[in-house]
Amino acid sequence: MENTPIPIAFHRKDPLAEGDTLLATDVGGTKADMALFAMEDGRPVLKDEHRYASSKWDSLIDMARDFCPAGKLPKRMSISFAGPVKQGKAEGTNLPWDIDSHALRQALNMETVFLINDLEANCYGLAALKEEDLEVIHPGEVVEPGNAAVISPGTGLGEGGLFWDGEAFRPFATEGGHAHFAPRDELDWRLFNYLAEQYGHVSWERVVSGMGITNIFRFLRDVEEMEVPATLEHIEAPAISRAAAAGTPISQRALQLFFRYLAWEAANLVMKFKATGGIYIGGGIVPKIWNEEYRDIFNEQFFVVGRLAALVRTAPVTLILNQRTALLGAGWYGAYG
Repeated sequence: MENTPIPIAFHRKDPLAEGDTLLATDVGGTKADMALFAMEDGRPVLKDEHRYASSKWDSLIDMARDFCPAGKLPKRMSISFAGPVKQGKAEGTNLPWDIDSHALRQALNMETVFLINDLEANCYGLAALKEEDLEVIHPGEVVEPGNAAVISPGTGLGEGGLFWDGEAFRPFATEGGHAHFAPRDELDWRLFNYLAEQYGHVSWERVVSGMGITNIFRFLRDVEEMEVPATLEHIEAPAISRAAAAGTPISQRALQLFFRYLAWEAANLVMKFKATGGIYIGGGIVPKIWNEEYRDIFNEQFFVVGRLAALVRTAPVTLILNQRTALLGAGWYGAYG
């Protein structure tokens, strides 16, 4: 798009007309953000939004009716959903929901309902970001145009790709967060075995996500026998992060390992996608707790890839500060058809 830091290609088969509105939502395992967009000067502009607790709702139908007064639903809706999308249908990975875009269209009397994967929406949302929405972690050496990728630790781990067509990026969804986690040293193997006993298959999501932070913490408690203070009553990612900031050793160690594994998987994406166009780190965790210590851990571990370290060094790494990127992506995708 013009006048944006990151050029993203949209299909524009049926763009929204000037002044028309659309309903957009980003549904994750924990929350669902819903917003109303209106087309102004050829661009979708966010007009109103509300956050819902996903687990307290059974479907998007009631949520959409709650957000929009009776009879005021737009004729177009665009949904970002945390799960694989197949032929207009999706089942949540970390949410006991399924979504059928055709059924939604009929139930809400809409003309069009788009359904895309949440990481695909994250990729499209890059078009809506401004320079102040981004923070460069690693500027890249000998920067050259090329493919890019987004990695977003949240409730789960999302990964998306952006194919460089010579002029702009073309986003696509992946389920790379569910690929097999690869241990490197004895500590990693102990963690792997601990998680394998519980889950069978140990994916990157089991260590690079909110649940991953909790998993690592429990491993440090149960296997490494690190002390857990009595004040840490709730072993959940937000509480662990707060305890780390307060100086609790087991929580600090859990987040150090989380960022080590995040760096490893980010480097894997550079090599898998030949992402010389950059790696973007999104999601609801990293921007909230980012500090110099975690930057140092990431930059120390990101380049530990053996013979292709030179390739990884070419890739810029950028932190997405805007927490509404997937919601914006859903809105922009819906606006441009």
